[in-house]
Amino acid sequence: MTTALITGSTAGIGAAFARRLAADGHNLVLVARDTKRLREQATELHDRHGIEAEVLTADLSTDDGIESVERRLADRRNPVDLLINNAGFGTKGHYLDVPMADELTMLKVHCEAVLRLTSAAAEGMRERGRGGVVNVASVAAFVPRGTYSASKAWVVQFTQGAARDLAGSGVRLMALAPGFVRTEFHERAGLGTDSIPGWMWLDADKLVTAALADLARGKSLSIPDPRYKALMGVAKVLPRGLLGGITAKGNKFGPQ
Repeated sequence: MTTALITGSTAGIGAAFARRLAADGHNLVLVARDTKRLREQATELHDRHGIEAEVLTADLSTDDGIESVERRLADRRNPVDLLINNAGFGTKGHYLDVPMADELTMLKVHCEAVLRLTSAAAEGMRERGRGGVVNVASVAAFVPRGTYSASKAWVVQFTQGAARDLAGSGVRLMALAPGFVRTEFHERAGLGTDSIPGWMWLDADKLVTAALADLARGKSLSIPDPRYKALMGVAKVLPRGLLGGITAKGNKFGPQ
C-alpha cells in the first residue's frame, strides 16, 4: 500500500486530498500545526477507510517544523510515495501595509518549505524510480498581486523546472494552480469574499479529482477548471499594468 504525505491536511484543499487519497486506499501522513485536529482527522479517515493515518505536528514557518517533515520524507524504511505540499496562507492588505515579518513568513512557508520538502521527497523517489509531488500554487501566480502572487509564481516555476530535470526518472512533479475554493482560507486571512461572483468558486473535492487526473497524465501544471483556463488565457494577452489594476480593485485573482 502506498503512502501520501499532505501538509496543511486539516482544512480546505489539504483535507480534500486526504479524503480522496484515503478513499483510494493510500496510507497517510497528515501534517499541520493543530495536534487535536490532526488526531481527529486521522481517526476519522482510519475508521472510514481502514487506512493507516500517521500524525505529524509541524509548523512550516519554522526551521524545526520543516526539519521534522524532511526527516519523515527521508525515511527509507517507511517511504512516502506522494507528497502534497499544500500548506499556505494569505494576508490582508497591499504592499507596505502588511508587516515585513508576515511577508517573510509567507516566503518561508510558500517557497523555502516547498523547496526543502520537495527535495527531501524527490531524492528517495528517484532512487526507487517512482513517486509524485504536487505543489499547490494558485492562479494568482499568473497575475501581479504582491508577495502572495510572487511566491506562488515561484512555486510554479520551481516545480516545472524540477519536473523537467527529473524527466525519465519515474518521479512526477506538478504545480496545482486553483482559483477561488470554498475553504477556511479567506476567513483565516481576513479577506472579504462578497465581491467574488458565484461562478468563480470551485469545489475542493472536484478540484482534487481533476488534479490527480492531471498528475496521472504527466502534466507539470494543472489549472483544474475550464473557467480558470479561459481566464488565464485572457490574462496572457492583457497588458500587465491593466491586469494589475483589475486585480487590485476587485481582488479577482487573490488567494485560492
